[in-house]
Amino acid sequence: MSQQPANVATLFADLHKFGQNQDYEKALKTANKILQELPDDVTAFHCKIVCLVHLGEFEDALKKITSSKHQGELVFEKAYCQYRLNKTSDALVTLREIEDPDVRVQELMAQVLYRLENYEECYSLYKNLVKNSEDDFEQERYTNFSAVMAALQISGTQDVEDLGLEEDSYELLYNSACLHLAKGLYKKAEDKLRKAEEMCRQTFSEDADATEEELEDELAIIRVQLGFALQMQGRTEEALKLYNLVVKQKPSDAALTAVASNNVVSLNKDQNVFDSKKKMKTATSEGVQQKLTSAQKQAIQLNQCLLLMYTNQGEQCRKSAKALQAMHPESDKPSLIIAAQCVKDKQIPKAVEALQEHVSSHPEQSVSIKLTLAQLNLLQGMVYPACENLRALGEHSFRPGVVSALVSLYLKEEDRASASEVLNQAVDWWKKNNPNSEETATLMTSNANFQLRYGSAEMAAKLLEELRKQKPKDSKILAQLISAYSKFNPAKAQELSKSLPSASEIAQELDVEALEKSINVMGPKYIKKSTKVESPRPGTDDELLQKKRKKKHKKGKLPKNYDPGSDPDPERWLPKKERSYYRGKRKDKRKEIGRGAQGATSGGADLDASKPSGESSASPAAGSAPSPVAPGPRQQKPQSGNKQKKKKKGSKW
Repeated sequence: MSQQPANVATLFADLHKFGQNQDYEKALKTANKILQELPDDVTAFHCKIVCLVHLGEFEDALKKITSSKHQGELVFEKAYCQYRLNKTSDALVTLREIEDPDVRVQELMAQVLYRLENYEECYSLYKNLVKNSEDDFEQERYTNFSAVMAALQISGTQDVEDLGLEEDSYELLYNSACLHLAKGLYKKAEDKLRKAEEMCRQTFSEDADATEEELEDELAIIRVQLGFALQMQGRTEEALKLYNLVVKQKPSDAALTAVASNNVVSLNKDQNVFDSKKKMKTATSEGVQQKLTSAQKQAIQLNQCLLLMYTNQGEQCRKSAKALQAMHPESDKPSLIIAAQCVKDKQIPKAVEALQEHVSSHPEQSVSIKLTLAQLNLLQGMVYPACENLRALGEHSFRPGVVSALVSLYLKEEDRASASEVLNQAVDWWKKNNPNSEETATLMTSNANFQLRYGSAEMAAKLLEELRKQKPKDSKILAQLISAYSKFNPAKAQELSKSLPSASEIAQELDVEALEKSINVMGPKYIKKSTKVESPRPGTDDELLQKKRKKKHKKGKLPKNYDPGSDPDPERWLPKKERSYYRGKRKDKRKEIGRGAQGATSGGADLDASKPSGESSASPAAGSAPSPVAPGPRQQKPQSGNKQKKKKKGSKW
């Protein structure tokens, strides 16, 4: 810098003043003036790059750095510009070129590693920074460190212990709540988030320059996470209200809106599809993907596939699921969605084929796939392939539920040897891995019962002897052991029977009244009726006992026209036909009437002889309309019995 122009010193003084006042536009102009006088000045060029960074001109700053011969002296600034331009991988490469990184380089590298989701290295780096540095940025460093701890726990790569950081800000409370959410402690996370919301309001109320929009943006982040905590506790209505509130407010962070919209879709499931479509469009909009983590992107894409399936867009659902499968080949969920769509389309063989492809490529990560395959095999009536898929679950095949399913399926096929093999293998595995567990005792008992019924009594006795060592006072195990020995060693059974408790000991804890009540509940069929008549107790009134034993007789019904003052009919006990005043039924009076043609009497004679001939007794009453003249007699066809010919449906008179 020898022989500088006279005004350069003045320009440097102005540059320093503008930098102190954070007036970066004037500082940039001043730096350009210095570079016009001194094009190779490193300090002026460095100040220019810093001004461009503060003004947000990252693309311009990066171009000037890469085209400058001072690139080697501005590595940190280059990496920072790449980081802000979302060229995260390039930023990491640039930072790793620095041989002796200082604190600011390490903190930038930690930020880059966090964005690249390399949480393990980021955690180690922040742990070292927190331990070995003390400055004005300590609070921010602790906040970032707690965020890394929560992200590491969420990723599932490492179980992180809570370091007990002092939660004196709402950001630290929020990150601590995220750590609890990742561990499944949803109620604790809810309490911390509510406390963080209160502290956030208090912090912004103390800041005179803070605006209402800034407060709502900060609260939106807390509300979405609180909604997730409530959703995981089954309080879906409360969670849905919080999600919709955040979406309605339209916060400045587009990623937050996308997460809230996706969570609404997950709550809607196959209901309210129109609202889910709108929310999914928001979650998958352009410009959001760069701000989401890979786990968030995967969750949104999975929900999009499910939404397509719910809306009967089968082909589009399969295409989206296959694209997701290509992006995340280790995940089981895309294959399960493809299989579900095939089953919905009644193409079960295609569903089985899709799942078997995933199993062949990822045999160690496909427990849910194999369980689904077993279910599809059973839907097709293929029992043995279903059993093969269940037995291919590795360590999971020895769980009591899976063992029970296998034994039931083999017994249905009457394959007792395979069922016995499954039980023996399960017992051996649990004895080796967790001999004192409840599952081991349960499987040993089940195996002993099975062997007593279908298999070898000697094997059952061996298992029961082991169980008796664990539970020496269990009379049920002793009784089963005696039953087993009685089949091949009666002398041993006789010897063991001496150890059985007496009947009085067994009946000590027996509640007779409860037993009788339980029998009564079974119904009167199983109740033993007592025929013994109790004799009157001394000191009781015999007449009262006799009255109680008498059955109540119902009062007889009297005739409607009963007159209590008149004498009853003396012939009331005789049958009606034998009574003196019986004149027969009405049909007997018509026996003398001849049966002629329809509508005619025998001989056409009038029944009333007192009237002159030709005068009918059935003359119409005065004032009534005369009946129409009937047609003459018609010739009748012979009738078959007394049955009348049914009128055809739809015929007319």
